[in-house]
Amino acid sequence: MAEKHGSLSINSENIFPIIKKWLYSDHDIFARELISNGCDAITKLKKLDVMGEYTLPDGYKPEVHVIVNPEEKTLKFIDTGLGMTADEVEEYITQIAFSGATEFLSKYKDKTTDDQIIGHFGLGFYSAFMVADEVQIDTLSYKEGATPVHWTCDGGTEYEMQDGNKTTVGTEITLFLNDESTEFANEYRMREVIEKYCSFMPVNIYLSKENAPQEYETIDESDLRDDDVVVEHIHEEAKTEEKERVELAEKYAANPIFAAKYPELATFKDEYYKSVATNVFDENLVVNIKFKLSQANGTVNPQGTRGAPELIKGTNNYLTTSDPGFVDYANGNYELKSDSEVFKKIPEFQNIDMSKMGNNEPVGPSN
Repeated sequence: MAEKHGSLSINSENIFPIIKKWLYSDHDIFARELISNGCDAITKLKKLDVMGEYTLPDGYKPEVHVIVNPEEKTLKFIDTGLGMTADEVEEYITQIAFSGATEFLSKYKDKTTDDQIIGHFGLGFYSAFMVADEVQIDTLSYKEGATPVHWTCDGGTEYEMQDGNKTTVGTEITLFLNDESTEFANEYRMREVIEKYCSFMPVNIYLSKENAPQEYETIDESDLRDDDVVVEHIHEEAKTEEKERVELAEKYAANPIFAAKYPELATFKDEYYKSVATNVFDENLVVNIKFKLSQANGTVNPQGTRGAPELIKGTNNYLTTSDPGFVDYANGNYELKSDSEVFKKIPEFQNIDMSKMGNNEPVGPSN
């Protein structure tokens, strides 16, 4: 398509001033209109797929993207709807059927809301000129063999249209915001507007900031979608029941009501980590120990004294204060004789090769 210049077909000379100055008293309503148009285009494309007149591509996502750029003072609305051909842009964008506009406004000005006026004349797209000095459209129709179209208008009655470079079906509208409307290039302001007007629209709407650093999200493996890009697999240790209890205790300890009623929550974490530091050994031979060995869970010594009885616990150990059947108890040969009672109590007990133990001070009866 050769580059084309033309004039908007308007049946009322002063339609743009009317649009800009009166028709849209709430300037932020442009966002609703442009997003709504995108949702309509997506709905129509999906209907064509159901009717068998078009086949949606694999991985198709029905969505509208709103992209702010505060540096360039631009705002983009991108949909994955059915798009437009050059002829359709001519029909739906450049020709504004607005006969009797002035009379209508004069007659119903006090009785009709702005929303009703917008709906009556189908002027949603032109609400963009409330906030923009220039508007550009890049679109590609779903129709086979369609050529992408680029359309631009600076808010007057003149426009330019030529072949575009869009490669995916849908429409992208770019608003070059005027100096009085740069607030809409702010991500938080646009989030407010979208939530105000578009919360119940039937299509997912995504808001982002152009050229913003890449954001990452950590999700469960089960929530991974086919089109998600995995940057890293994070392998976390499975939470033990005790750790979950600690996390739950911390959560409730932060609540003044629970903290007042259950003051022990404040020290639960410390007590837990002391408990996991406790030495644990099972199915061992314990001879002539100088302190009590807990056969159950034990408690934590508040001072954390090394070797304190509360820091050692275990099960199925052979405890004795006498010779359990060592080869030479008095002189430090702690290998067990084959008939030792230990093997009866702990059948899987393995004898110790004392020659590999190094020098040891005997702890037999004489000590």
